[in-house]
Amino acid sequence: MKDRVTAFDAAVRPWAERSRINGWAHEFLLFGLKQAWACLFGGLMLALIVGTHLVWPKDAALARYDFLVLASLAIQVSLLALKLERRDEAAVIGAFHVVGTAMEMFKTAHGAWIYPEPGHLKIAGVPLFSGFMYACVGSYIARIWRLMDFRFVRYPPIWTTWVLAVLAYLNFFTHHYGPDIRVGLFAASAVLFGRTFVVFTVDRTPRRMPLLLGFVLVALFIWLAENLGTLAGAWAYPSQRHGWTMVSPAKLGAWYLLMLLSYVLVTAVHRPKRAA
Repeated sequence: MKDRVTAFDAAVRPWAERSRINGWAHEFLLFGLKQAWACLFGGLMLALIVGTHLVWPKDAALARYDFLVLASLAIQVSLLALKLERRDEAAVIGAFHVVGTAMEMFKTAHGAWIYPEPGHLKIAGVPLFSGFMYACVGSYIARIWRLMDFRFVRYPPIWTTWVLAVLAYLNFFTHHYGPDIRVGLFAASAVLFGRTFVVFTVDRTPRRMPLLLGFVLVALFIWLAENLGTLAGAWAYPSQRHGWTMVSPAKLGAWYLLMLLSYVLVTAVHRPKRAA
């Protein structure tokens, strides 16, 4: 895929340089291709979830959930073996896998959602492929950061972002026993990142976008993927036990906070650099 993007760029470059409109169209196509390349892990995972839902035999010797665990592990190993993902990135993504699985165990125990299908590769009723779904988010952020050479304007102090991320993660547990502070967390993220711009380079010209807008867009696409995942029966919310319904848009807030946690974890290996 990466070689094809490079070949596409070389072939189309003369056309792109004929006019400004052509240049914009070329940059837009490159943007889409690089986004697709960055989504490799997540795209493959989603394809496996939907594909197995459509064709997996009910009487198969290997449970669908167990196959998804093994396939997810194979994807991660392949990304490392092909040097499409760095070892330090994989370590951070693995950390998000662990914290995500821990949250899955807690949430399913409290009835937030269920995994209705059988499988042997589970912990406390949670299939191990669920952690890879969190890893997909971290993989996307790490890969797009490199592909578009992220730089930042008015980035907040690093320690403040870590405090926010830790509080966001803890709130997923503590709100079951005390006040839910997510509104305060949203406000804190707006205060910290409200003046921050991410500068990214798709082709040759640096572009900039409010970082908060980027966070919201990523959360939106995760929510859309979650709708596909539940439609494919990978897990189910209480409202979906008697038939599929769209995941509540209120879940966008939860995905925003989880995406923020993943983003902060990735900054452990991709230190935010100031834009020139």
